[in-house]
Amino acid sequence: MTVQPLNPIAIQLGPIHIYWYGIIIACGALLGLMIAMREGNRRGLPKDTYIDLIMFAVPIAVICARIYYVAFEWSFYSQHPAQIIAVWNGGIAIYGALIGGAATTIVFCRMRHLSFWKVADIIAPSVILGQSLGRWGNFMDQQAHGGPTTRAALENMHLPNFIVNQMLIDGTYYIPTFLYESVWDFAGFILLLILRRVSLRRGELFLSYVIWYSLGRSYIEGLRTDSLMLGPLRVSQWLAVVLIIFGVGLILFWRVKKEKRPYYLDA
Repeated sequence: MTVQPLNPIAIQLGPIHIYWYGIIIACGALLGLMIAMREGNRRGLPKDTYIDLIMFAVPIAVICARIYYVAFEWSFYSQHPAQIIAVWNGGIAIYGALIGGAATTIVFCRMRHLSFWKVADIIAPSVILGQSLGRWGNFMDQQAHGGPTTRAALENMHLPNFIVNQMLIDGTYYIPTFLYESVWDFAGFILLLILRRVSLRRGELFLSYVIWYSLGRSYIEGLRTDSLMLGPLRVSQWLAVVLIIFGVGLILFWRVKKEKRPYYLDA
């Protein structure tokens, strides 16, 4: 049986190629923005807060995602410096994007005299939903997959044929780890929507996102075959462990200290 992979190019206008990856990422960002704007309005933030933020955060996050990837693949890029800007050939890292986005938000909040933790709490569900949708961009490009497997094993997972077929890469079927992370992130989105209706204090919803995402990533990263490495170690797994310790530790510190932080539901 001949299986043709899905075309990663959505629109072609002469020499201009518009990829499904970019369209999916843009749709995820737009949906996340709409959710954040609605919740921000309920929590008393100016309506244009997240529109202004995303104008800075998205391009900076993309740049940082590329810098992160290049830094850990420097043995290659030091020999091929012209490839550093060739993002169309692949090579961005979500942790780099998150670091860049978080740093941009901190600066933005200082300039607008806003609480970083309040802004981060509101946007956390949007971020993890965007990550869930973004993994389908990896699916279209046949990236972020795990090790070799068989078609029978994939069919035993009761996956639809279009996913099974897309996991056939150069004659070998691969584990759809992109799907694992997408499902994990969407479950995190639902969890955050539930948690923000309970008595969490400011900052704890965002840290819950950090903990949840890092827990899933620490496991799923071990299944992937395209991990960035630092010596013999997977960078994302170690960073995930650090973020879990940071998130849990900061929440416990706030609780033990009994600092009178506002509740998330406070206007």
